[in-house]
Amino acid sequence: MKLADEVWIALAMLHRRYPDHTDFSVAEIMDFVANAKELRFLGHLRRGFYVHVVQHCVGNRPPNPARYKMLFETAPGRRRLFRPGDIYDPRRERGKSTPSAEELPENSFRDLLTWYRAWCSGATNRAQEDDPLLAIYGSGKHLWADEHADDYVERLREGWE
Repeated sequence: MKLADEVWIALAMLHRRYPDHTDFSVAEIMDFVANAKELRFLGHLRRGFYVHVVQHCVGNRPPNPARYKMLFETAPGRRRLFRPGDIYDPRRERGKSTPSAEELPENSFRDLLTWYRAWCSGATNRAQEDDPLLAIYGSGKHLWADEHADDYVERLREGWE
């Protein structure tokens, strides 16, 4: 299994275990990986895990050298899983954002992909509900409900010279 896939698994497990957390510090991620019994199936923590969390898997950082976009840096030293729609460095355009089911062992790790799709969908819906600009969508339309927009503008401009 690729190290980037192990990083994705660890972050997915953290997000699923702590659904009220929007992101995690790099230290929290490393602590979790060092102590999570569920991850022992993968063996010992491999060299390079830290640099994958800090740089190689982070979509909104310049690629160096890997072009994965599995994580998103929400603030310096903080990470969450990358979601469709997140901003990323253009050089990571074709970068992998999730492991494929075939790349994951046939155990509870595969259900993380199903969980991830639901998590992304829920986050998109919440973002639309919480966005202050989207919240005012349609407000004020009663002002010209009985008048065509062109007529409304023409009426406003009456008397202009």
